[in-house]
Amino acid sequence: MICISVTPTSRTLAKVDLLNASRQGDIIELCIDHLAKTPDFKDLIGDLDKPVIISCRRKQDGGHWNGSEEDRLSLIRQAIVAGPDYIELDLDIAPQVPRFGDTKRVIAFTRLDRPEHDVDSVFEEAIKHQADVIKFRWPTLTLSQSWPLLAAVSQSRSIPIVGQGMSRGELTFSVLGKKYNSPWIYAALEKGMEDFPGQATIHELKDVYHIDDINKKTSFIAVAGLGTAETETLKAMNEGFRKLGINRRCLPMHIEKLDRLTNMFDILKIRVLLANAQLASRLLPLADHAGQRDRDTGYFDLFLKRADGWHGYNTLRRVLDKRLESFIQVESEDGSSRKRSAAIVIGTGSTAKTAIELLQKEGIIVTVTGPDEKQAQQMAELMQTRVVPMQSMYDMHSDLVVLTDPDIKAGPGRQQVNPSYFRPGTAIIDLCNIPLEHELTAEARERGCDVLAPRKIWEAQIKAQFKTFTGESLPE
Repeated sequence: MICISVTPTSRTLAKVDLLNASRQGDIIELCIDHLAKTPDFKDLIGDLDKPVIISCRRKQDGGHWNGSEEDRLSLIRQAIVAGPDYIELDLDIAPQVPRFGDTKRVIAFTRLDRPEHDVDSVFEEAIKHQADVIKFRWPTLTLSQSWPLLAAVSQSRSIPIVGQGMSRGELTFSVLGKKYNSPWIYAALEKGMEDFPGQATIHELKDVYHIDDINKKTSFIAVAGLGTAETETLKAMNEGFRKLGINRRCLPMHIEKLDRLTNMFDILKIRVLLANAQLASRLLPLADHAGQRDRDTGYFDLFLKRADGWHGYNTLRRVLDKRLESFIQVESEDGSSRKRSAAIVIGTGSTAKTAIELLQKEGIIVTVTGPDEKQAQQMAELMQTRVVPMQSMYDMHSDLVVLTDPDIKAGPGRQQVNPSYFRPGTAIIDLCNIPLEHELTAEARERGCDVLAPRKIWEAQIKAQFKTFTGESLPE
């Protein structure tokens, strides 16, 4: 079930929000700590046809309550008298609020600093205070932080446990929680109405993750990263799974430490990992096996678990290799064709290394530059190519520019790229944050440059990845 959190600040709008939530969710949580004035609780919840939880959280628990503790307790008691299906009570105040009527008690334990590892002690304490449901809340930025929360809700206990992450990483827990029988998971009604920053909306869970279709038999593909670019990938993948009737979903996650990652993947039966460009080099130790050309680039964006361990692949290299030859061809005025001869690669990471290796293979003279001159020098020495400081790149002739650093800014500064550098006839390859387009690429296109759009690279890349781990073609 999905519990939609409603966070109205106005009593007038509260009824509208509750009605909208009741049409889309299975349970509604009314967070009264956001309200400016005390509402008529019976009037608010009386006409709803879905179960209602009323909560009033302090700032120390991640809420918005500004009043005194005495006033908060008084407000909670008033809410109980109105007869909601559930009342949420913090573990420390539960003894001060006796059971009343048929309202069930959700005893909540919150930590804002880290996961709670002594779940059993909290569970036993909550039972003493007549809990009907026990709720744990803490930050779940990474898979490791989500892990104890998932363990808590998935174990068979005498009283059900629900969990709620308190960061964008709650998505990881929510998607897993749907499979592993969490009594309910949480979502915001819409953008701007989140209970905490980054909370997923009900539309996101349904439209991107098709959350209603996830069940015990659903298998997961891990997608490392929680940004816009990663969301584009998992949205396309999930839609492909749905259209082909494949019971798989992409599981978004933020990966921080690698020491327990493969063990957690084994428990969750995850056998595929897609990595963004920022993680493609950091995840190298995960690969037990890899081809030499891929390993030389130091960039793995696809990992597959096989019988002999994890295999790493650089699918970006493969996609670029197929498209580079035609893109670097230039038609002369007499109708003949020639290759572009000189390229400058802006950036010094593993994405840059991948691009340099492919350009050198095509016989193009490569120069590397970047904001960090020491790193640029090291890259040039490693790849046996030329290097220039960024402020000197304008003195060089290059008919191909490859952007690989997402942090590069457009501008006249010493460590910036002046858009006037882009002239008609120059070719641009944007690898900064596939499939998103860098501001410099948009500027270059307006100035008449030929652009190998990052979205075209991305489309080819996810089609190849999808085919690799499903054996099926990703629908257009």
